[in-house]
Amino acid sequence: MAETQATGWDHFPHEGDVGVRGYGDTLAEAFENAARALTSIIVPLDLVEQREGVTVTCEGSDPDYLLLDWLNAVIFEMATRGALFSGFTVEITGNGLRGEMRGEPVDVTRHEPSVEPKGATLTELRVAQGVDGRWVAQCVVDV
Repeated sequence: MAETQATGWDHFPHEGDVGVRGYGDTLAEAFENAARALTSIIVPLDLVEQREGVTVTCEGSDPDYLLLDWLNAVIFEMATRGALFSGFTVEITGNGLRGEMRGEPVDVTRHEPSVEPKGATLTELRVAQGVDGRWVAQCVVDV
């Protein structure tokens, strides 16, 4: 599936798992869109109301590992709070990330979640800036 201007993210197939990819004019925007791609493997984003906010911090030795920590923090917060998130704001400073997620508790009847992500993996983990200056942030998520 190709990136669309409307979403800034896409998925790519990987055996029994799903690849998530975010694009952005900044590294932070690519990370935000990778998180949207993650949620969208569970439920259409437009079904998730942005009623409650959760803030997390992450650190990684480089942008690749920072993405891995960020996506795993999103998965952890979904699992422990029984929530889904569709709104993401990321600030990156050096090797640190501060992210805010906005969403709501899972309503199985309304959301009809399709899968439960177990974790972001090192498989196809890549964060890079293209020659056009745009960023891509991707990895495979174990579902």
